[in-house]
Amino acid sequence: MLDPYGPAARAVAWTWWAMFGFSAVVLVGVVALWLIGMRRPPAAVPEEKVARYNRRWIVWGGIVLPCVSIVLLLSFGIPQGKRMLPLPVEGVQPLKVEVIGHQWWWEVRYPESGVVTANQMNLPAGRPLDIHVSSADVIHSFWIPRLGGKIDMIPGRTNVIRLEADRPATHRGQCSEFCGMQHTHMILYSEVQTAEDFATWIQARQQWQAPAPKPEARGLFERECAACGLESPLGGITGETLLIGPDLGDVGSRSHLGAGVLKNEPGAIRRWLSKHQTLKPENRMPPLDHLGDTELDVLADWLETLTP
Repeated sequence: MLDPYGPAARAVAWTWWAMFGFSAVVLVGVVALWLIGMRRPPAAVPEEKVARYNRRWIVWGGIVLPCVSIVLLLSFGIPQGKRMLPLPVEGVQPLKVEVIGHQWWWEVRYPESGVVTANQMNLPAGRPLDIHVSSADVIHSFWIPRLGGKIDMIPGRTNVIRLEADRPATHRGQCSEFCGMQHTHMILYSEVQTAEDFATWIQARQQWQAPAPKPEARGLFERECAACGLESPLGGITGETLLIGPDLGDVGSRSHLGAGVLKNEPGAIRRWLSKHQTLKPENRMPPLDHLGDTELDVLADWLETLTP
């Protein structure tokens, strides 16, 4: 939040610094008054004067100061907050991205291109982004601190937040609303790319066809994975919200597995298939304990080839 990479994040940072500065001034003032009071020698004060002092403290310290504080903070904060509202803009129009929260992973859709992925979000630098968030089960909260504020993801409702990234970088996002056992392990990595690289990334997924699996891999996938209601790389994009499992069309190219639990390095998919309930307990992927090592190897080898 204090290392902003976009206008919305800078607005949040400036608001934070303004609140911090104002609070520091108030704290210093209160401490100074306390020190003056402690160092002043005791003296007899008429009751009328005490009553007058008390009224002044109530009026100035209990009414005027809080009202002035609230007005100043709202005067500063409201214009900053407008930077995150999806208001009409001139020139380049915002890119619409749909993010749907699940226990405990992220579904990411690009309606303009039909691209669907999971647990990662690729974004173009220098273009406004309208992030449409919702939830398929419980309340989640979308938050990428270096790009802007957070917004709740509520079942049956779509909220929108506008973000923008200044320059290419990779940012870590996090569900910021407790949503169950694996709330901590609900991470969303956002890769900001140049406009050209982002267009290439989209085009690669639009044109890519998953390699035909061996008969053994096809049978295993259809028997063990298709029942989860996920969008199969053996089929097409349905356009419907996923039920249990994430889209696997580009799983081999993702930086992490299990929504940030496991870095996607050689052998990681095989490890996830065999130990996913140990790596991320209570996730909704059914155990594959009944599969032998050879079957797991066949399935993992094919999933690793899903790299547009």
